[in-house]
Amino acid sequence: MRLAITTRLDYFFPAPTDVLLQVEAAAIAEQVIEKAHIAVEDCLNFARVPAQDMIGDRIWVTVQGHVGVDYHAIVAVNRDEDDCRTLARVAPHRLPGEAVPYLMGSRYCPSDQFQSFVYDEFGHLDGGARVMAMRDWIQQHFSYVPGISSSETTAIETFARRQGICRDYAHVLITLVRASGIPARIASVYALGIDPPDFHAVAEVFLGDEWHLVDATGMAQPGAMAKIGIGRDAADVAFLTAYGQAIMNSQSVQVELAAG
Repeated sequence: MRLAITTRLDYFFPAPTDVLLQVEAAAIAEQVIEKAHIAVEDCLNFARVPAQDMIGDRIWVTVQGHVGVDYHAIVAVNRDEDDCRTLARVAPHRLPGEAVPYLMGSRYCPSDQFQSFVYDEFGHLDGGARVMAMRDWIQQHFSYVPGISSSETTAIETFARRQGICRDYAHVLITLVRASGIPARIASVYALGIDPPDFHAVAEVFLGDEWHLVDATGMAQPGAMAKIGIGRDAADVAFLTAYGQAIMNSQSVQVELAAG
């Protein structure tokens, strides 16, 4: 599947500010960047650095005043859409080193506090069957409600409230999966079919010796997602992190099937 991506960020910075951007689709094995261009208006500095686990890039810019960021890309997604229900859990002693950190709790995903719930609710299942049962449980019990959460909301609060947006859904699924002894991380993506259109957050779980994207909201399929970056939780995949005051004027994300 070929996706056409158009992103526009419009911000105001009252003083010179260092900003870390992560908005570009990553050049990785399961997706090919056929065409891409990013422009940052009136930036004083522009430097690329590798993102988490070398998946994608982050960009440092120094800005002041009104700043626009425009990103356009055509991405060919070649990701397999395996049925995760049939995949086996990898025993902890067989996990590759890069997967081990994603077994552990993090700022938004305190997985150690959910072990009893996971055992009681999903203890009869294992591996991919358990992961997908958790995804189904979240879809059945949660409501997608924009504005109900903030950048400080953790999986504990979302679990209690049973409401949230994509990052909240992803945090709860990641937390439950980690509580099962299965590595899980967050992935920021561009995805076809998201309503309202925006940056999207999904879980990525390690099953059968590979990482697999799982959208707890049910809005997007793995073959229709262009991955931007990954991390322990949303703190690692923010599309814009400002080290100073930032005022958002507007932002827009559009993902469509590419022509041709």
